[in-house]
Amino acid sequence: MASNKKYWKSVEELKEDSTIVKALQDNEFVTEIPTDEFLGDKKALESSSTTRRDFLKYVGFTTAAATLAACEGPVVKSIPYVVQPDEIVPGVANYYASTMADGFDFANVLVKTREGRPIKIERNDLAVNGGSANARVHASVLSLYDKNRLTGPMLDGAAVTWPEFDTAVAQKMNEMAGKDIVLLTQTFASPSTSKLISEFTAKYPNIRHIVYDAVSCSGALDAFQNKYGTRALPDYDFSKAEVIVSVGADFLGDWQGGSYSKGYAQGRIPKNGKMSRHIQFEANLTLTGGKADKRVPATPSQQVEILKALTGGSASGLPANIADAVAKAKAQLQKAGSKALLVTNLPDVASQTLALNFNANSEAIDINKPLLTRQASNSEVMSVVNGVISGSIKGLITVGVDPVYSLPNATEFAEGYQKLEMSLAFAMKQDATASLAKMVAATPHYLESWGDAQIKKGTYSLTQPTIRPLFNTRQFQDSILQWTGNTQNYYEYLKETWTSSVLAGGSWSQALHDGFVASDAEMTMEQANVATEGAGVIEESTSNGALSFLSQEGGYDLTLYTSIGLGDGQQANNPWLQELPDPITRASWDNYLTVSAADAEALDLVNEHVSNGALNGSYVNIKLGNVVVENVPVIIQPGQAKGSVGLALGYGKKAAIQEEMQTGVNAYPLYQNFSNIQKVTIEKASGMHEFACVQLQSTMAGRSEDIIKETTLEIFNTKDKSLWNSIPVTDYDHSPISVRDKKADIWSPFEDTVGHHFNLSIDLNACTGCGACVIACHAENNVPVVGKEEVRKFRDMHWLRIDRYYSAGETFKEEIETLENLPAFDTYKVVEVPAYENPQVAFQPVMCQHCNHAPCETVCPVAATSHGRQGQNQMAYNRCVGTRYCANNCPYKVRRFNWFLYAENDEFDYNMNNDLGRMVLNPDVNVRSRGVMEKCSLCIQMTQKTILDAKRDGRPVKDGEFQTACSNACETGAMVFGDVNDKDSEVLKLKGNDRMYHLLENVGTKPNVFYQAIVKNTSEA
Repeated sequence: MASNKKYWKSVEELKEDSTIVKALQDNEFVTEIPTDEFLGDKKALESSSTTRRDFLKYVGFTTAAATLAACEGPVVKSIPYVVQPDEIVPGVANYYASTMADGFDFANVLVKTREGRPIKIERNDLAVNGGSANARVHASVLSLYDKNRLTGPMLDGAAVTWPEFDTAVAQKMNEMAGKDIVLLTQTFASPSTSKLISEFTAKYPNIRHIVYDAVSCSGALDAFQNKYGTRALPDYDFSKAEVIVSVGADFLGDWQGGSYSKGYAQGRIPKNGKMSRHIQFEANLTLTGGKADKRVPATPSQQVEILKALTGGSASGLPANIADAVAKAKAQLQKAGSKALLVTNLPDVASQTLALNFNANSEAIDINKPLLTRQASNSEVMSVVNGVISGSIKGLITVGVDPVYSLPNATEFAEGYQKLEMSLAFAMKQDATASLAKMVAATPHYLESWGDAQIKKGTYSLTQPTIRPLFNTRQFQDSILQWTGNTQNYYEYLKETWTSSVLAGGSWSQALHDGFVASDAEMTMEQANVATEGAGVIEESTSNGALSFLSQEGGYDLTLYTSIGLGDGQQANNPWLQELPDPITRASWDNYLTVSAADAEALDLVNEHVSNGALNGSYVNIKLGNVVVENVPVIIQPGQAKGSVGLALGYGKKAAIQEEMQTGVNAYPLYQNFSNIQKVTIEKASGMHEFACVQLQSTMAGRSEDIIKETTLEIFNTKDKSLWNSIPVTDYDHSPISVRDKKADIWSPFEDTVGHHFNLSIDLNACTGCGACVIACHAENNVPVVGKEEVRKFRDMHWLRIDRYYSAGETFKEEIETLENLPAFDTYKVVEVPAYENPQVAFQPVMCQHCNHAPCETVCPVAATSHGRQGQNQMAYNRCVGTRYCANNCPYKVRRFNWFLYAENDEFDYNMNNDLGRMVLNPDVNVRSRGVMEKCSLCIQMTQKTILDAKRDGRPVKDGEFQTACSNACETGAMVFGDVNDKDSEVLKLKGNDRMYHLLENVGTKPNVFYQAIVKNTSEA
């Protein structure tokens, strides 16, 4: 039967007669336009460039707002080539296969360049084992144009030439002969770099190489190494699992490097009446928990017992509801046999070993070709830290890491670091470590570099430069070659290494073209064997050092995690990532402590919405032993396990970070023993924090029941679709008819059978809310960044948003029965209270729906928005006078108004306000000026290029060639774009799927975007 769920985006919506929610539903723009202030200011009027004729014309359209937008558009002057490069054709993009490997994110990518400038990152679909092209990977192109980058090498704070730098390093190396020096690097997973480091340490025997991962996977690495003899992480194919049980592992987020979304989504699409069953035990509400069929809130302390119970132990010490869930999950795992998968994020070796042993016979785990993207050993890193603090280590060379920022005891480490005889930092920016180092080697961005990586055993990837170095930088590898007396540059060394081993007679040019090669060649990976040489460096499964928090004093279990936006913090100076709303909390530009409603009440913590819907929250101080992190803002998070709190790593950076992006608090001081679980004490602090949270923005709630459609696998398989995916009806001649009936239209239909007609399908079962599509849209369409204050006023400019909805009830059956049996005068509160403790979650990407019967088109007084022949709702920016009637008439709230000029404006000092940052702009899409409406165009520049390419080649367009930025970025395949006039197209098949529905279909807009209803597998053991 159809769902009667009530969906809500914010707790504020649960309050009866909330004036804030009512105002947001009734008004597209809650902040009044200061027309009186402008029109009453004689000086402002005199300085306006609006002519009297234009003014009267605007007034004729009954809008004073247009007066505010009357500034002239900027004049952009082009500079021609003096000598045009042969490989560059103006107006035509070049694509280069490359690899991002920054020690935290690893991905095979395609780099789009225009006139020699990298402007966009895309997935490399040829590379099947190519890591995850997540939001941070897509945004990494903007980090290339970071104005805070180092421009050259430095000695004692002064800029020098590279020959001077090399001379100083050689002299210092000779002085340090016989003294203990550590080369502390990120995980490179690079065969050629490992070989180079081996040669370097052979020439300087007093230097030893240690790998440091800011966010450690040491427990999982130790467990795998103990069991299988290789220091690596097991790879998982979630598409092969029929039952998935996760204990704290956010595998759709950053768990063990991520990259599991695609396989997971494949198993979540109902096929032949089947789909996988997913059960999640977790403390923080995560992306993975939001997608689970059954989510059970459990503190980390309880998760330890849950894992033991699932793998053969007893659940006797657990609360009754959790014990029952564990028993049912255990039975389903056993029934699934080799198609069962159990994963955990508990940091200790014992827990990781339990999971490995359980999965030994699972078809979904790959132990023969594991992942090599994490290599650090906690014990070895701690020995380095202690050595620097004690003074036993005399020199430290850091590469790609910032220990002064990211170590738990960074203050003590910084004091010891400054006393070192030799401190050399290879860094892109003058970060916390580089700012204290005596010698700083400026390194290039990966888009300016050569390199290789072995992300997964058996697959080798190449990194190639897509632009000449913007500054006087040099790769770490080139420096090592110089210092070992090798006359080759790194490109020559890399090519020679691959030709003699990896390629095995294959073509170097082909490998460079594809970006990767599958090869079983065995390459020495020094960091992969770092822990095998000395006894005692691998933590045994009998040790529970990482879970020492269980014996600590403190009232709350803290779970530290990495956010979708900032990860480990390397790209903290990237405004695209700072402005990306968190998929769960919908907050941007901030770090915060997530707390359950019950704990918030006990601690007297509040979240409140002010009159325009903006969110404010209390502050707390977090104490862990002698460590105190002060003034951490609080978000009261539905679904947070009672007795637990959550905080993201990667924020709070100051060094080499633009002031506007010095956001949040640094949580690394709480990352004691490199364990993501700690026992902490929390006390309320004074003051209220202002969040930039968009959870009440652009709300469609209350307009219709047709926002999210959801059913169970049992109903999906056994009932007619009219019961679970009904088509809305309207009245015609006193009888109901379908809104899809031609009699329900008052519009004259468009001719849409000739030529191309574009549709976009969005599968809500496959969408994980990861945000990669949002960043891809930013890059492709020159979407401006507006900053925290403007986001707080609900003025963000994202063309694509991912709404997150909560709903009530553990299961559909439970909720529907509760609602059907409600006494006459009872309210939804009966089901909303348990929903607040553990809500069901749905993610829904929403962009312009490109309606065939578009309400915006009928109200535009200057015909700035019109309907294209290919189905797109188009915007002519130079016609738009900013009346905003279209936005008020849009039921989907997808239009964005340029309140200000965001480019070349000191008030918005982000990438569009400096020459370097503007290099990322896509020349195929104009930069909009103040006073106009903008919105999703279904990437019309991409569709037209595809048509022109096919026309040039004299062939029809093939299915799959048409793409938008969002569909191109979607790893899970949730977004499928194409031409419905192509009878063999995938999008046409999806349009005929039983799960297909249109958003707010009862309004009668007939969108060209459609959704696939959510199906959840609620079957119990």
